[in-house]
Amino acid sequence: MSEGGSAAATVTRDIRAVMAALPHRYPMLLVDRVSELVIDERITAIKAVTINESFFQGHFPGRPIMPGVLIVEALAQAAGVLAVESLGLKGSGKLVYFMAIDGAKFRAPVEPGCLLELKVSFVQKRSSVCKFAGQAFVDGKLAAEANFTAMIADPPKD
Repeated sequence: MSEGGSAAATVTRDIRAVMAALPHRYPMLLVDRVSELVIDERITAIKAVTINESFFQGHFPGRPIMPGVLIVEALAQAAGVLAVESLGLKGSGKLVYFMAIDGAKFRAPVEPGCLLELKVSFVQKRSSVCKFAGQAFVDGKLAAEANFTAMIADPPKD
């Protein structure tokens, strides 16, 4: 139930819908599906981390660990889906750009073979700037967290 006493609509999104919301593509698309989306509130998305990820070739040989900056990027992409869906921007061509990252903390390594659960909530929502709080989990254990600010903007002109 939402604060007003009425139930908020929860939806899911498959990879096709994620790709319709985000401009990212392989190898930078870091959201595979959305397991929960509550418009104007929060999103839970999933990244299946596989040994085939290009960054594992060098980070680190013999002990593959997903770089923390890419975990934060995955959280930001989940936030991008939340913003695009909540602000009605799908198909508009608008992009969601990072403006700031605050309080990033890395608690546990993210390794190949895990499902990275990305939970992001709005902290503040405006038409052109949004603030988010994000947490990434592996097997229910907090792996990383960060607060970040993003700007909604037109794509660059050709």
